[in-house]
Amino acid sequence: MISMDTKPDAKPSATLLMEQYKLFVEMADRNSERRGLTNKFYITILTGLLALTSWAVSNTVLCNVINVLLLLIAVLGLILCVIWFININSYKQMNQAKFTVIHEMEKHLPFPCYDREWEILERGDNRKKYVPYTKIERYIPLVLAVPYGALFVVALSLLFSV
Repeated sequence: MISMDTKPDAKPSATLLMEQYKLFVEMADRNSERRGLTNKFYITILTGLLALTSWAVSNTVLCNVINVLLLLIAVLGLILCVIWFININSYKQMNQAKFTVIHEMEKHLPFPCYDREWEILERGDNRKKYVPYTKIERYIPLVLAVPYGALFVVALSLLFSV
């Protein structure tokens, strides 16, 4: 447990603790905003690649290199899905750490609102009460990996059938 002491046997002032608490809550909120922007980035890139795929398939000028292009798009899409999945886990770990600190700070405040909220939500253990966002969010890159996996198989089979 992190000590709240600034000096040995000294307690932080209530004002200082409240200012640190506000700042840390704001940082946790900003982390969630960045997480949303990161998700938007990956969705934009991955759907754009799928649009490029449909263009490439319909474009007869590229018929000699279409199979290689499809394979490259599939590999890039799968790599981005994996990186996105890892990114989601990283944001989850960062949020967990931030809220652990917030809960520790709340022990020194009049009312532990975040800890109480988490208690009401049964700490995410009861899916009828609350499903943590990360558990839902992690499915998105997996779902988007499906068309890229299928494209990978098709592109490989087209390359080897020529």
